Amino acid sequence: MSSCPVLHLRAETKPLEHRSALTPTTAKFLQDAGYDVRIERSKQRIFDDEEYEALGLPLVPEGSWVDAPTDHIIIGLKELPDEDFPLKHTHITFLHVFKNQGGWERVLGRFPRGGGTLLDLEFLQDERGRRVAAFGYHAGFAGAALGLEVWAHQIVNPGREFGGVEPHPNEKALITHVKSAIAQGTEKLGRQPRVLVIGALGRCGKGAVDLCLKAGLDEQNVLEWDMAETAKGGPFEEIVESDIFINCIYLTHKIPNFVDTQSLASPKRNLSVVVDVSCDTTNPNNPIPIYNVNTTFDKPTVPVEVSGPPPLSVISIDHLPSLLPREASEAFSKDLIPTLLQLKDRHTAKVWTDAEKLFKDKVASIPSQ
Repeated sequence: MSSCPVLHLRAETKPLEHRSALTPTTAKFLQDAGYDVRIERSKQRIFDDEEYEALGLPLVPEGSWVDAPTDHIIIGLKELPDEDFPLKHTHITFLHVFKNQGGWERVLGRFPRGGGTLLDLEFLQDERGRRVAAFGYHAGFAGAALGLEVWAHQIVNPGREFGGVEPHPNEKALITHVKSAIAQGTEKLGRQPRVLVIGALGRCGKGAVDLCLKAGLDEQNVLEWDMAETAKGGPFEEIVESDIFINCIYLTHKIPNFVDTQSLASPKRNLSVVVDVSCDTTNPNNPIPIYNVNTTFDKPTVPVEVSGPPPLSVISIDHLPSLLPREASEAFSKDLIPTLLQLKDRHTAKVWTDAEKLFKDKVASIPSQ
């Protein structure tokens, strides 16, 4: 057994998830800092196995985390396989269970049965309550890109379903693609789209605004809203009068709906695309109660029933940064390094003890069977 703490990078199993919690660069840095880093082989990760191997990082079989010794720390991004076996390790990942999302009791209940611990990446926060590492910027950036592409498709190809999308190799390629789509839509409609971003002061909202501007939208066509603009409470006419609405808020409690079935009936509606980057689809407090399913890269949109034109589609992909997997992974993993270095000394940092307390308190709240 290694005398160094073992950090085991789990291969992602969510379809079309190409990001990685550790990149070759950050994994090598952690190895040099004293971690025994193990990298599961993966055919869908944006980083080839050979990129890790070239830096002297050992590769292990995909899915081997399940049988790894209990003292190994398992790190990944998206949901664990939807199975029922007990979880015995310390897992660092996003599990979406602390806001009473659908099925949270079943998912979280696997940990106490195996003696494992969840350190949820969403709730690793610094002294100011700010997440130490987040994909928010790239989620907003990718969400805005996809929203603009869907808007253009609706105009250029009326009545045709929007097809699947593939990750882009880099930001430049994505922006070039979106600029072309906007140009086609603008030429046919005779004007640029109007985009309203709620949560514009946060990382996610900043990413959405940056994409819109980099893709060539005029500043007056990008409305930046945050808490001051939404303080009066929705639903908001400004949303339905815009072409694209991008929701980037971090939802912590019940708030008035931003948009609902009644507000969509407005004769002034131009709204044809909603990008719910926050993606609180199963949260009972979701302020966009016009849809109830997550979408995917192979089926990016879900239609909303409306009384007249234009048609309305919702994008609710919960791993949008995977549209730019290399840049998103590098930025996130780099931000996570200081916190992972603290974990080497076994939860000496407040960020880790707070996350573990949150886990224990939530486990204690699981209803008795």
